[in-house]
Amino acid sequence: MKKGMTVLVVDDVKDDLESIVQALELDGYRVIGTRKGATALDIIQDEEVSVVITDLKMPGIDGMELLEAAREKRPETAVIMITGYGDISSAVNAMKAGAYDYLTKPINMDELEQLIEKARERQNLSIENIQLRQLLNKKYGFENLIGKTREMEAIYDKIAQIAPTKSTVLICGESGTGKELIAKAIHQNSPRRNKPFIALDCSALSEGVIESELFGHEKGAFTGAIGRRIGRIEAAQGGTLFIDEIGEVTTAIQLKLLRVLEERELVRVGGSETIKLNVRLIAATNKDLKKAVQDKSFREDLYYRLNVATINVPPLRQRKEDIPLLVSKFIAEFSKEHNRRVKTISREAIDKLMDYSWPGNVRELRNLIEGVIITLKRQEISMEDLPPHIRGLKPAENYLALKLGSSLDKVIKETIRKTLTYFQGNRTRAARSLGISRKTLIRKIKEYHLK
Repeated sequence: MKKGMTVLVVDDVKDDLESIVQALELDGYRVIGTRKGATALDIIQDEEVSVVITDLKMPGIDGMELLEAAREKRPETAVIMITGYGDISSAVNAMKAGAYDYLTKPINMDELEQLIEKARERQNLSIENIQLRQLLNKKYGFENLIGKTREMEAIYDKIAQIAPTKSTVLICGESGTGKELIAKAIHQNSPRRNKPFIALDCSALSEGVIESELFGHEKGAFTGAIGRRIGRIEAAQGGTLFIDEIGEVTTAIQLKLLRVLEERELVRVGGSETIKLNVRLIAATNKDLKKAVQDKSFREDLYYRLNVATINVPPLRQRKEDIPLLVSKFIAEFSKEHNRRVKTISREAIDKLMDYSWPGNVRELRNLIEGVIITLKRQEISMEDLPPHIRGLKPAENYLALKLGSSLDKVIKETIRKTLTYFQGNRTRAARSLGISRKTLIRKIKEYHLK
């Protein structure tokens, strides 16, 4: 008997019922057969049925009612409809209502058994996804930080050791690996959990903006300072300050941060009042700060102040075993957020995701799953739903591929270049496609030195 597979066959035509039951029993399935819809309804309520094969049109309780009962009792149950050639439209409607597939009479047993096996694979994957989601609330989740690999286990242990202390923490890893989530996990598992967690990303801010954001300023400190502003450090009093991409700040700002760490006090820009601080600092970077120290672009004394406790976050390509767990979490999250019915992902699609190198790491995976779910009307993500570059296909002529994290200038330049190529240099058509005037397009071509 094929393990875990109970197949219910429902057909009011005796000969059709017996032929299907006998064929499936010979193939090793546990089969229950009945000619009455009411009896089938009782079986669905009392038995753990994996697959229901039912005639669509029957007297009394028909296939649609059995479909509804099966979906309510056990959503993973695959319902295969049997119909005549003249009623295929009804079978299609049944699939829209949640049926797995349909076959027309006379039944081809090879096709039927292939459908059952595919249903079994889908159910196994669905069960795995449910189990993975259950793990999210156990050991393998620190406030949305997800993973069960050895590398992530080591990070959980490090968080447990570091969180109760007052030490400064340096988190190192590529962009998109979840460094801020780790910082939040440290904060949430510390005695400061009921105080503020304040974050600042320095990657795209100028020196003047970073200084004001961190230290605050007094009214009139500089042009545009029309009032006093409390900085991020001061706002984090009693709690945790997270500075992301600290390797991007200038040496002047580094010196001011060093003084804050050493003296536990600050003075707002343009002010004279000394403010005592009780703030824990967690910093993150995607740069090699040791090399930056050697290059004199990062202060050695600040580096050692930050590097009291270090957490190195592995890129997603080094912990691919976590991808199914992450995908399961993102499916549940975005299905709920966007009111979609997506529940699972096919084995082939998971395999493709695990074959990909993920230069954008977890952030790239998260954005991809959200993009797929927004447009998907089915309950399962299949390989065909994935973008061409994930499936290993070369970009189509009218497909623009850009690395995650590309600058806005690069995005604009590549979009214009690809559009011009697509329209074979016809500037009028390219401008119309881009939604800009031909004059603007010509100016952009000169600006970006495009031929």
